[in-house]
Amino acid sequence: MWQEAWQAGNRDRLLNRLKNESEQWDVIIAGGGITGAGIAREAARRGLKTLLLERQDFAWGTSSRSSKMVHGGLRYIAAGDVKTTMHSVQERERLMVEAPGLVDQMAYMMAHYKGGFPGPFVFNTLLRVYDFFAGRRYRKFFENDKVGFLSPNINEDNLIGGTQFADAVTDDSRLVVRVLREAQKDGAEVVNYVGVKSLLKDGDRVVGAVLENALTGETYEVKSDAVINATGAWADELRAEMTDEKNIRPARGSHIVVPYWRLPVSQSYTAMHPDDKRPIFIFPWEGRTVVGTTDLDNNGIDNTEASMTREELEYLLKVARHQFPKAELNEGDIISSWAGVRPLVSSGALNPSKEKRDHSVWDDNGLVSVSGGKLTTFRLIALDTLNAAKKYIKNYNDGEFGAQIFTKYEPTFKQFAALPSYIQKRLKGHYGMDIDALLACARDGEMEVIPGARAVWAELRWAAANEAVVHLDDLLLRRTRIGLLIEQGGLIYEDKIRAICAEELGWTEQQWAEEKARYQSIWEKHYGIPA
Repeated sequence: MWQEAWQAGNRDRLLNRLKNESEQWDVIIAGGGITGAGIAREAARRGLKTLLLERQDFAWGTSSRSSKMVHGGLRYIAAGDVKTTMHSVQERERLMVEAPGLVDQMAYMMAHYKGGFPGPFVFNTLLRVYDFFAGRRYRKFFENDKVGFLSPNINEDNLIGGTQFADAVTDDSRLVVRVLREAQKDGAEVVNYVGVKSLLKDGDRVVGAVLENALTGETYEVKSDAVINATGAWADELRAEMTDEKNIRPARGSHIVVPYWRLPVSQSYTAMHPDDKRPIFIFPWEGRTVVGTTDLDNNGIDNTEASMTREELEYLLKVARHQFPKAELNEGDIISSWAGVRPLVSSGALNPSKEKRDHSVWDDNGLVSVSGGKLTTFRLIALDTLNAAKKYIKNYNDGEFGAQIFTKYEPTFKQFAALPSYIQKRLKGHYGMDIDALLACARDGEMEVIPGARAVWAELRWAAANEAVVHLDDLLLRRTRIGLLIEQGGLIYEDKIRAICAEELGWTEQQWAEEKARYQSIWEKHYGIPA
């Protein structure tokens, strides 16, 4: 059953199935981020025999390291890209309705300064269009004394007021997992740490893929009607077997996480950087405050994690100090950092910030590749990709399957009603159809919130047992986010985490020591403070 698809033993079952070279799939999807997850969800609900593969962990790439925002892209209106904004706003509204507790409205504030751009008139003109697409009015202007009241630490020099509007915030890696669970419910097979090594061809036509188990090196030849390349920033790598074209411009975006009490913000602030006038967000997330993002060419990409540079750290601290000088934020306040690589489709713009954010689809004779686009529009990206691939898929069902992404589910577990309302909302949003099973596996005291985070201890136990956790970083950086939110990557709670891993993953003391050392090395290099 799909409910147990990621439990211990089922990985081996699927890998043994892949050894059957006579089995034919309708579609193989390479890439376990939000784009691949969305495609798997739409393919499976159409009854297609679907296999999704991720050579690292689910959401390991861009989809666990975004700015956590489900937004319409207000600045795209100013750039003339009205279509992207319209679609994004409509999808944002859909996600807030379908997944409260996972995708939630967040207020945004743009402070206006004398002589600054954009001024209140221009900005509110853009917001009229933004709110029109949403079908409701979010925008509101505040005089400068009210802005100071809402934002006690804000820079008040030449402040003339502020405009508040609305977008949404999410936990991006949990969004990926929820979409993957919907795909599994409809029959998709989904596996991490197995990637597409190369393509199988009949002449010039792609007819499947050679897969490689990243943990053992074992390979499998798997046939399919179509192969979909949803590897995002890595899309050119697989396409290289079919074409010399290079379309992807990897752009790095970095963020820092600080304690909320050091930089208390009740909404997201759009701060214009004093050096280059780029908009930077300073926003509340999971009980902490995040500052980001940068936007720099990554100078190539490989199968390793991205890292924030020293220059990016200083750049982000500078804008935080400029916008909130009274907070006197410094390097010692930083809990963690993260850097993600965006898959921009290159147009030759001098600055990556000027590249378009819409997605592109390429058809290479049975290999259909997709890249670019926004987290918010993953459903629309999936539909466009399948539309390009359907001519290769013999069993494609072109009927109408509706736009609803998530199955509606109301918990029946008797203890749910006794939980505080904010935990009820979080668990329903983050776990959807799995919520009763999560509550059933909780031990005494594990419905308590983990200090420094918003998650409860039962979430770690559930993820370890039921969400395809292979390594400690899967558990602490992606299934839960305590590696980003808690000091030392969460290892201040080492004893409790080790006990859960021993009980649910069967890790021995030696395995724990190996996983801990591996995790600390990853965290210090890619999620800590750069030297």
